[in-house]
Amino acid sequence: MKKETNVSPEAIASNKIVTAEPPQWTTSFSEEEQCEGEVEKDLTDALHQSDSSPQGTPPSNTVPYNCNTDYFKLLRFGIDSLYLSYQGELFPEVKERLTKLKQLAQHPEADQQAQAQYAIAGHIFEVMDRGSSIFPFIMEDGAFRISLSRTSKKTPMAYVKLSSRYLCNITPIEAETQLRHILSELGILSDYAHVSRIDLCADFVSHENMESWGREAWIARGKKIDAHAVNEKFTGWSIGLGGKISCRLYNKLIEIYSSGRTDLIPLWKEAGWIEGEPVWRVEFQLMRDVLAEHGLISLGSVLANLNGLWSYASTEWLRLTLPNPDDQTRSRWPIHPLWGYVSSIDWETNLNTLSRSFQATRLPDDKRILALGISSMASFMAKHAITDFDEGLGRYLLAIHQHLHASGEFIGLSAEDMILEKVRLRGKEFNTILNINEAEQKRLVIERAAKVYRKAKDGE
Repeated sequence: MKKETNVSPEAIASNKIVTAEPPQWTTSFSEEEQCEGEVEKDLTDALHQSDSSPQGTPPSNTVPYNCNTDYFKLLRFGIDSLYLSYQGELFPEVKERLTKLKQLAQHPEADQQAQAQYAIAGHIFEVMDRGSSIFPFIMEDGAFRISLSRTSKKTPMAYVKLSSRYLCNITPIEAETQLRHILSELGILSDYAHVSRIDLCADFVSHENMESWGREAWIARGKKIDAHAVNEKFTGWSIGLGGKISCRLYNKLIEIYSSGRTDLIPLWKEAGWIEGEPVWRVEFQLMRDVLAEHGLISLGSVLANLNGLWSYASTEWLRLTLPNPDDQTRSRWPIHPLWGYVSSIDWETNLNTLSRSFQATRLPDDKRILALGISSMASFMAKHAITDFDEGLGRYLLAIHQHLHASGEFIGLSAEDMILEKVRLRGKEFNTILNINEAEQKRLVIERAAKVYRKAKDGE
């Protein structure tokens, strides 16, 4: 006879969100479910289910996940994307300069477009040719996408996305410190960073068939539940997209190979990933509204409550269950063993390795660039019925030079200047080459030094 194990709702609620900004918020299930006593039975059933499960006993919601098994191997967890907003006011000279740079970005001549850059604090930002009615100025590199507004008390001075790749290489606090330094050179900040959105994610290895359950297995507050496939291959689930909270469970390997973002692979290997193992990611997106509802506004308060946010999202807002056709009350269905591991990840542990090799550039993979060149050369050789490689390469390079010469001559440029013009444009896009001329750069340095001097003098 099995020994019955009861897990009380009070134990679940012990994982509280602590914040200096009231009200307090706990990560318990809803009060209605607690009154009916369904939470206790739900977790008890899950533990009974796992007694006979070949995967072993998943951790309960009261016991933090801290080890790997053959069924579930955690590789890393963290903040995938972070969106911050800042109140303040742009300096008039910065607003004037951004206006000119935006006009350069819209210029029909490529050499003028290439100068639409803003170099600051070691970053070479590309200034975009388009903004929005609220944020007319946008500049971006591999670390930050910064949207800047005109002077208005109703809208933030800056709305910033911190890139996922950047957050794999630096802690959120370090990233925000660097961002604040950049913004303080653009204007006067009048408040701390407010979190507009945060995406929490966990990458793991599991041979569980993620397509083995139907939509009814998800017990969610979000209305939309969708399964996804690419070329008839199942790639994952999405729940609640477009809402204040949403979740995605998807094949991360397929996603990174299609996007070309392979910087995660060394980090996975360091965590024990073996090539050939499937890697899945579960990701929760939490918008400002749901954070503010529970008193989490500043970056500090959000970071102090990651455990509570994860627990709330993965136990109260969404659960993956083992459907029981004999029980019409879905809230009593036991938790799926996979979800037992996912929901029990302990965000207060520091198991992740940071790459620390980040450069604030947006670079395409060399393989993609070279593949384009190979395809172009193959088409050229096929067109001219060339089957000898050396002959084909020589004639292809000669044809490129002749094309550059002819195209440049038409607009008064040499072949060298023609290709350099395109290089500068790509350098602006990739954040690798600063195209602004030396005289202009020197003038900006002098202006910045004068501004710092005036601020110091006014403070005396």
